[in-house]
Amino acid sequence: MTADRVSATGAALELIATLVARHGPLMFHQSGGCCDGSAPMCLARGELQVGAQDVYLGEIGGQPFYIGAAQFEYWQHTHLIIDVVPGRGGMFSLEGPLGLRFITRSRLYTPEEEVALPPVRHGPVV
Repeated sequence: MTADRVSATGAALELIATLVARHGPLMFHQSGGCCDGSAPMCLARGELQVGAQDVYLGEIGGQPFYIGAAQFEYWQHTHLIIDVVPGRGGMFSLEGPLGLRFITRSRLYTPEEEVALPPVRHGPVV
């Protein structure tokens, strides 16, 4: 058994497909920064330079998802579930003009999932 660190709801996957059709390959980053809090940002792939301080969690809708190392320290024992709701998200996030925003929901891993997690990878995934 392998456990995922991040997944997406059906609504989020539909929005990701729409955004890929409009903008091409995407990437997600959740920084926990001051302006957008812990909202995941959806960007054109390569628009944000991923560094050694970023943790690769996996893919949602075929697009890579990263989280800042400090944020990962708080959330490392939780499975992140990316969803979408009406409203405005981060000003640079691609879903904003559609009147939607990605949000992160979470749940604790079960003991079985926790031991099945893949190793943490820092920096860009090529």
